[in-house]
Order: sequence, then structure tokens, then C-alpha cells
Amino acid sequence: MELLNLKAQWRQVRVGLMETLGKFSDQDLAYKPFAESWDVGALARHIAYEEMVEVHYGLMRRMAEFPADFRPEDYPTLESIRRLLGEVHAVTESYLDGLAESDLDQDFTAAWDQTRRLGDFLGHTLEHEIHHRGELSLILGMLGKHGLDA
Repeated sequence: MELLNLKAQWRQVRVGLMETLGKFSDQDLAYKPFAESWDVGALARHIAYEEMVEVHYGLMRRMAEFPADFRPEDYPTLESIRRLLGEVHAVTESYLDGLAESDLDQDFTAAWDQTRRLGDFLGHTLEHEIHHRGELSLILGMLGKHGLDA
């Protein structure tokens, strides 16, 4: 039951993320809430990057080396960032579809030699997306737009 719940919650969170991103304009991608913060585009790319690092590299071991971050010039528009998020998440969904319920309770050693329950690694990645989705929603309010009503 936990696997089905994880997948369903992640789908719902992703729908909310895409809805939130849809409220920004391409011009908003450069907006920084304060001088030292990430801009909107960097924050959105970071969600995809962290999912790639944690799931594709850390759990699936699809890459031999720690992956480089996504370059802003390769994702200059909201549409390109939304595509990136979709491409990264499609790989994660395929991985989740190949898991059995019992897999989530198994100890798993990630590529960086940390051992935890597999369900905890995946839950952390989902929580990371929720956290940054909330930041994006707050930034919408700072821009005078309506944030996500989850």
C-alpha cells in the first residue's frame, strides 16, 4: 500500500508543481526574492536536478559519476524547464513502476555510500519537491500572483 500511496502522492505533487510553474512567465525566471537566493529558473531546474541525483544516480545508478547540474542556457524558458522536469520524472516513474511493495522496506545503499530504507530515500526526494514547490508558490505571491492552492 505504501508504494501505491507514494506514487499517487508524487503524481499529485507534480501536478501542483506544473500548475505553479504555469503561473510564472518567462520573464519571471530571472526573479530572485533576495540577492543571495536562487532565481525562479534555478529553483525549478534544481527540483529536476535533485531528483536526477537522488533517484537516477543514487538509487538507479544510471550514471558512473555524480552528474553535472543543468545549465541555465540549456533551459532558458518555462517550457524547456517543464519538459526537463517531465523527462526526469518519467525515468523516476518507470523506476517506481518496477518496484515491489516489499522493496520499500529493504535497506539500500545509495551511490554515495549512505544506507537507509529505500522508501525513506524516495520519500525524501518527494519531500524535497514539495519544499521547493512551496517556495515557488511563495515567490508567486511576492510577484503579486496567486500561488498554489493545494
